[in-house]
Amino acid sequence: MTVRTLCRALGWGLIAVGIFGFFEPHLLGMHLTPWHNVIHLVSGAASLFVGSQGTATAARRFALVFGLVYFGLGVLGFVAPSVTARILGHDPVPPGDLAPDNAVHLVLGGAFVAASAMRTRTKERTPATATARRR
Repeated sequence: MTVRTLCRALGWGLIAVGIFGFFEPHLLGMHLTPWHNVIHLVSGAASLFVGSQGTATAARRFALVFGLVYFGLGVLGFVAPSVTARILGHDPVPPGDLAPDNAVHLVLGGAFVAASAMRTRTKERTPATATARRR
């Protein structure tokens, strides 16, 4: 698996959660607000775009930055849950209520950071747009 493939897969996953979150705000035990869903849709679209149209280098950079942001959000959620609740558009929630959200953010961030460290396969295909820029 390449970093671009992982960006595409996780991008589709984020888009799915963003859509389903509007209909099921407690999807998988999470607390999804409309703002939280929009964040998932936008970040999923960005990940999908980089995974589909970006070069392997761009995908690695995106995965590193994006992963650190999501991982940081997960850590912040455990350390300062009220701050995370405000960022995600929640009313004040009792400590521990956002634990599923925080755990998902940690795993997602870790997956993106780990993917950013993946070596590029020498035979990885480059998108047509990147090939055209080299000429």
